[in-house]
Amino acid sequence: MGQIQALHALLLCFKAVSGLKTSSFFLQIFKVQFTEKRIQIGGKQPSGLFLASISLLLSEQVPFAEKDLAVSNFVCDNKHLLVGLSNGSLYSISWKGEFYGSFVLDPHSRDSSKITHPSNSLDNGFTSGGAPRVIIQDHNVSRTAAIIQLELNLPLRSLLVLYSDGQMVLCSVSKKGLKQADSIKAERILGSGDAVCASVASEQQILAVGTRRGVVELYDLAESTPLIHTVSLYDWGYSMEDTGSVSCIAWTPDNSAFAVGWKLRGLTVWSVSGCRLMSTIRQIGLSSVSSPMVKPNQDSKYEPLMGGTSLIEWDEYGYRLYTIEEGSPERIVAFSFGKCCLNRGVSGTTYVRQVIYGADRLLVVQSEDTDELKMLHLNLPVSYMSQNWPVQHVAASKDGMFLAVAGLHGLILHDIRAKKWRVFGDITQEHKIQCKGLLWLGKIVVVCNYIDSSNMYELLFYPRYHLDQSSLLGRKPLLAKPMVMDVYQEYILVTYRPFDVHIFHVKLLGELTPSSTPDLQLSTVRELSIMTAKSHPAAMRFIPDQLPREGIPNDHVSSSSALLLREPARCLILRANGDLSLLDLDDGHERELTDSVELFWVTCGPEEKTNLIEEVSWLDYGHRGMQVWYPSPGVDPFKQEDFMQLDPELEFDREIYPLGLLPNAGVVVGVSQRMSFSACTEFPCFEPTPQAQTILHCLLRHLLQRDKREEALRLAQLSAEKPHFSHCLEWLLFTVFDTEITRQNTNKHHVSAPKYANNSSLLEKTCDLIRSFPEYFDVVVSVARKTDGRHWADLFSAAGRSTELFEECLQRRWYRTAACYILVIAKLEGPAVSQYCALRLLQATLDESLYELAGELVRFLLRSGREYEQASTDSDRSSPRFLGYFLSRTSYRKQSLDKSNSLKEQSAHVAPVKNILENHASYLMSGKELSKLVAFVKGTQFDLVEYLQRERYGCARLENFASGLELIGQKLQMGMLQSRLDAEFLLAHMCSVKFKEWIVVLATLLRRFFWIFSSMICGYGRHIALPCSRIWHFLNTTICLKTWKRNFHQLQIWKRNEGTFGFGIQNADYALLLIEVIRCEDWSPTV
Repeated sequence: MGQIQALHALLLCFKAVSGLKTSSFFLQIFKVQFTEKRIQIGGKQPSGLFLASISLLLSEQVPFAEKDLAVSNFVCDNKHLLVGLSNGSLYSISWKGEFYGSFVLDPHSRDSSKITHPSNSLDNGFTSGGAPRVIIQDHNVSRTAAIIQLELNLPLRSLLVLYSDGQMVLCSVSKKGLKQADSIKAERILGSGDAVCASVASEQQILAVGTRRGVVELYDLAESTPLIHTVSLYDWGYSMEDTGSVSCIAWTPDNSAFAVGWKLRGLTVWSVSGCRLMSTIRQIGLSSVSSPMVKPNQDSKYEPLMGGTSLIEWDEYGYRLYTIEEGSPERIVAFSFGKCCLNRGVSGTTYVRQVIYGADRLLVVQSEDTDELKMLHLNLPVSYMSQNWPVQHVAASKDGMFLAVAGLHGLILHDIRAKKWRVFGDITQEHKIQCKGLLWLGKIVVVCNYIDSSNMYELLFYPRYHLDQSSLLGRKPLLAKPMVMDVYQEYILVTYRPFDVHIFHVKLLGELTPSSTPDLQLSTVRELSIMTAKSHPAAMRFIPDQLPREGIPNDHVSSSSALLLREPARCLILRANGDLSLLDLDDGHERELTDSVELFWVTCGPEEKTNLIEEVSWLDYGHRGMQVWYPSPGVDPFKQEDFMQLDPELEFDREIYPLGLLPNAGVVVGVSQRMSFSACTEFPCFEPTPQAQTILHCLLRHLLQRDKREEALRLAQLSAEKPHFSHCLEWLLFTVFDTEITRQNTNKHHVSAPKYANNSSLLEKTCDLIRSFPEYFDVVVSVARKTDGRHWADLFSAAGRSTELFEECLQRRWYRTAACYILVIAKLEGPAVSQYCALRLLQATLDESLYELAGELVRFLLRSGREYEQASTDSDRSSPRFLGYFLSRTSYRKQSLDKSNSLKEQSAHVAPVKNILENHASYLMSGKELSKLVAFVKGTQFDLVEYLQRERYGCARLENFASGLELIGQKLQMGMLQSRLDAEFLLAHMCSVKFKEWIVVLATLLRRFFWIFSSMICGYGRHIALPCSRIWHFLNTTICLKTWKRNFHQLQIWKRNEGTFGFGIQNADYALLLIEVIRCEDWSPTV
């Protein structure tokens, strides 16, 4: 039987034997034979599944001497089986039914002769084909712990044995296989002795070990099993008491992520680098990007797997995770997942369009506006997916406007701008294509096609405007199955196993249009065969040569064309185990760079004129965070000793998984998982949400450290229009200044230490760079507000004097920024200078009607003035406080209104502020700017009542009623709600000081004639007739006669009925007096 057949038989054998609970153990071997009859699932095309027949080949009793033994599980190769038993021993059996006996591992010795065998090992004497009997000797070594799990990795030739006491032993397996005991050698003990489960990622060569502490430990099997890192929910507020121990671990089929289930509660999916991709456990203790806060008393019945996780298993393609909850074996909960385009294998790089693809849909990140990324859900055509489910490959064109999607057969193209799909018109042509990879070569989509009839591979070139055999541009047969592919401009890289690199040059003769038939020619320009024992490549990317402009010949048309014609001489290699290296394509020399890399992005490219990160060669992401690689100056730009720089600021939140770069925006795009809850569904909804993080500040700091000021300035100018530019400059200055502070604090203990000229120089360079942009003043003061005031002197020694920066802001009328400098001036220059600057700024803000800012300045002036006076003298001051004077006007109403006496009582810091405010109030009152007056009073808490009492016969006096009414009506714009509210505010203040002219005008505008005139008469008695006669004459000439006629008739009706009509009984005489006053005027109601 073949290996696949043996695997099927192993599963059947495991199920049969483990289900027996009697004292008789039987080994049953079945033969699985597939027929040619396909299984019809749905759609017109038949599926890839075939009916199979199962027949029993062998049923033999296993000769276990101890009747209470139990079997944990099996592992096998194509010839032998290895069984783990409850007494801690291993039992070897052949597929022919030969029982070789049991043996016990000795993990404390690396000598294969120390592998011991228990005395109760027996065989049944059964031999097939003359196979000799194996007699095991006793070395008096036994284990009490049972074997609970076995993991065999044939590519790595390793065997993992896990015991019930938490001990885990890693064994090596010789080429002989599992037949004999001496072919299995215990190498080392792993973990801390509390392991409960384990899972191996064969591609990554990583071992994930679950522990009783609820922690998962990741080990590198390729490097003598050092501990890489650990993952747990401790940082999210959950301890082992909440989740229990780890119950199960399962890697995705492509080994890019692993799922972890806990014994008491929940499930979480992690990436290899430790990024938390998904979790069913709600966040209760910490604020997080993707974990919603949940109140302690909130019902958690909607949380899936609340009782714990007993089993987990990924489907064949990694799109769905099946789980079984503890205590509910009859129920299976499935979670759907999407895959990120990791740019591995034979699929091309995604550029401005970051894509996540599910089994039947795409999630495309809309990244035009990097401040607000959106996720577009793109449903795939049902006609295509019904026959070619699931999605297996996705690639986006370089401009991000076209997507290529391939399922089991054929491919489809999507035009994002036109929102249209393009498919094969002939379904037979579509069925002949089994896509194993996709690339974009400009406007051409390159398909790596597998030919089933000949077991060969080829490259197909289709134009993006038509999918048909008639429009096929070219066909290139490949030597074998490609392992890795990449494309750069007109060059295609194809790598075969074990490590053969072929580079093709593509030349297109003619125009690529629907009306023409261009000719595509491929030529091999380079072939390399590299001998290495390292892990096979998982991804390879061309690195364009970065030639200095002075080295370009003058006879070329342009520098860009000269660089376009140059063939890439280097490429970056990411191996399956996470090793990153640089390959020289000229001599085949490979330079190791770093390890534990999960993703990387090549950014350097001379054809990108708007590339904001062209100074970076590439970036990589792993459990250490984001690493930035810069080319060093000199002859060799990839010199090892000063090539890499690790920027801690680039480390993403551990819930944000990076998808790719936007070079023209200088940001890294990531995705996080959010949960939303609804009462109408049992489980929460998991929503992938895009996130963006800028890297511009790191690039600028790197350029300044290398003293490349012109390049830094040019890079900053290219991104000056980006929405995150101001934040980047602020973050740049903050990180540089924070480094300065840290170094100063570190070296305080050194008496003769110098003043760090180099770092101070970097701070000065940073300030000089930011000074070239108008955001400089905002950035400097923002950084100052975020740092301790004790270090402001160091900051402004490099950024400039605070008073000079204040004056510049004042001249540019940036008053809000200038106000932020007042506190800095008070700290560095003293309170007297800050008072002087604040008074000037107060006058400027009042002139610009910035009353909220003026109010803040008033409060600062009063507070700092009091502190300054208290510091300068210890004598008591009997003058009233200005703040109380403005805020509590009722306590000062009984004081003398004599202006000279009031000024004498005020302290020195109050008088200038009061004069400025009163002058501005007089200016507004003289110009009848009443809306501004109201805003001024509310913003600065100015005492309007006291001011009106003093200015009754001054600037607040109305000389002419008619012109005043017309002017105030124009200023207030009574048709607007806010203007009516302002009029109400002023009317209340005018009534409190009995300012009758203003009351009449405001009441007229508010249409409150009857109530106002009654109030006036109540206040002035019978002496109002003569003073009001002049006002009534104005009303006769300006007010609508019908309104007065109506009011007159109302008064007559009230007189006849002797009612109160809005007045009290005590006001009856005053109301009658109003009637008589109206009759005394030259006005007739009958008009």
